[in-house]
Amino acid sequence: MPPSSLYSSGRLIPSRPTPTTTVGRWARPSCSLSMNGCAPGAGDRGAVCVREARVLPAASAPQDAVGQLRAAVDALRADAPPAAPSGIIRIEVPIRERWDAVEWLHAQSALPRCYFSARAPLPERPTLTGNGNGGLNDQWHQPVSIAGVGSAVFFRGTEPFSLADWRAIKRFLSRDCPLVRAYGAIRFDATSDTSVEWEDFGSFYFIVPQVEFNELEGSSVVATTIAWDDSLSWTWQNAVNELQSTLQKISPCSVKVDKSNLQTTIMSLNHVPTKASWDLAVTNALQMIKSRQRELVKVVLARCSRYITDTCIDPVELLACLKIEGQNAYQFCIQPPDAPAFVGNSPEQLFHRKYLNISSEALAGTRARGKTRADDFQIGLDLLLSSKEDIEFTIVRDSIKKKLEMICDEVVVHPSKALRKLPRVQHLSAQLAARIRNEDDEFDILNTLHPSPAVCGLPTEEARQFIRDYEIFDRGMYAGPVGWFGGAESEFAVGIRSALLGKGHSTLVYAGAGIVEGTNPSFEWDELDLKASQFAKLLRYQEQQICYQEAKNTGTVI
Repeated sequence: MPPSSLYSSGRLIPSRPTPTTTVGRWARPSCSLSMNGCAPGAGDRGAVCVREARVLPAASAPQDAVGQLRAAVDALRADAPPAAPSGIIRIEVPIRERWDAVEWLHAQSALPRCYFSARAPLPERPTLTGNGNGGLNDQWHQPVSIAGVGSAVFFRGTEPFSLADWRAIKRFLSRDCPLVRAYGAIRFDATSDTSVEWEDFGSFYFIVPQVEFNELEGSSVVATTIAWDDSLSWTWQNAVNELQSTLQKISPCSVKVDKSNLQTTIMSLNHVPTKASWDLAVTNALQMIKSRQRELVKVVLARCSRYITDTCIDPVELLACLKIEGQNAYQFCIQPPDAPAFVGNSPEQLFHRKYLNISSEALAGTRARGKTRADDFQIGLDLLLSSKEDIEFTIVRDSIKKKLEMICDEVVVHPSKALRKLPRVQHLSAQLAARIRNEDDEFDILNTLHPSPAVCGLPTEEARQFIRDYEIFDRGMYAGPVGWFGGAESEFAVGIRSALLGKGHSTLVYAGAGIVEGTNPSFEWDELDLKASQFAKLLRYQEQQICYQEAKNTGTVI
């Protein structure tokens, strides 16, 4: 039941149509010119003709690097166009010092934009015999964080993400250009109705940025990417002109960000579902789980909390604040043109592929962190020994292992159960490693692992149907895969601990909890508050002004 209008301060405000231009399979704002690489049949055309990376002399600062890139693109325009009918070329300028990718992104106004920050390596990871790299050298510099604006090529569809869509993305990627990547996200359930706040994302949305800032361990890189394909009605000249236009909008300097708070105040807060509706849904789930006539073992139910603040929240400023808590998590931001921004701080890896090697993890069960070391130890011990949490965690771990065994030759689990401690919460976790038979199996890995029992339930279809029947808001990209595809490597997190920031004063914060036999509805409601607290703590409360509400069971939109 997708809403057709926006709710603001209790008043019904009709949605206003935006002039559109149809490209490929979808209609998009006419102010955003680019190439949809997922046009019908694109995935069947094979790799684009040219895929290469060019490195210019190193610069001492981003300002110098941007100047070099502008000159390089001007030279491309002056030269004769390539004879090839399609291609993708990355031009990069190394910077001798490390600069902050978030601060670079904060200085930019161009849309669309994306950000992805890698999670710090975990201390215990399972290993497989051999290296699974096919004998290729992989000693390129891995970015700590990447920020991008504009789209050299974008990929968006309205149907569920398919093998053909994956192939359409991969045709622009190459092992020889490992930092040419497509960043984006996929809906949790592409078969469900799309509400207005998620419309611009489609069922999936990925971009190869036009202009990109890579933050490395001890240095940085500024890069531009140009892509063209005559068969998609996007010529070399189109691509060069659009890249020049984007480069003129690029600020060469970074802008400092206050990473302590957002300087905004919550004016009202309401939840969908209400507490009463939540209790009813959990009770119905427990009855179904206990019933021998149904196969449902676990279902993950979610809540959408709508914060109205006195000022607009800048997605990049929120991102900067989340990074303070994100040492063991992925930070991300995906924002299509003229659309809300999907921002998150997810602790959970869906999968990471490097050549033929796959890593994944199980994450389930939640407790708060203790105020003292002794208190924290006891809370963690209670989590490890909880029979209810063990049931929930075992379901997730064993399901992921079974799914990997369907595709991979070898699957290793180690440790089989451990604590993952984050700044505000702690979870049960297990690490898994596997090896696919060939790199084309990557789509099967993605398609099989999502949705995991940690965000959906088990069996998958029964749990997904229960969510469709009982959740009264659109999850959109929440709990879906968010990350990037590359030629030699790909990595996706699960899009939890996330929020959707609109253009106005409204922010939607999402959180979920697993329902298994032994679940207490009130305890799980408190767990939702705990998971959403990393967003709530960044906002200032004024108790005399804030109006706490529980929204009626209607669509929740920005």
